[in-house]
Amino acid sequence: QVQLVESGGRLAQTGDSLRLSCAASGDTFSKYIIGWFRRAPGKEREFVAAIAWHSKEFIMGRFTVSRDDAQSTAWLEMNDLKPEDTAIYYCAAKIQITAPYDYWGQGTQVTVSS
Repeated sequence: QVQLVESGGRLAQTGDSLRLSCAASGDTFSKYIIGWFRRAPGKEREFVAAIAWHSKEFIMGRFTVSRDDAQSTAWLEMNDLKPEDTAIYYCAAKIQITAPYDYWGQGTQVTVSS
């Protein structure tokens, strides 16, 4: 099974850009769909974006998800950060597109100040 470790979270200012990393180990990274989720204080966890097998990059508004299978790493780049982006960000992995995410990292904290 795959193990995931997020990094890159920090205190940021409104309007900043930030790139989070998700480093994988323990299995063949290219087998997995990688999803990014976040949990804001007092709120439920929510889906942010995902990137499938054999994809390099996917842009969704202010967020860009990318991956490099050779490095077993995925990234979530966030632009024009807003205070409402404050949350713990998690990456997760699954093999089948219709399945729930099976593997989760421990999360990395992003705090955006106004």
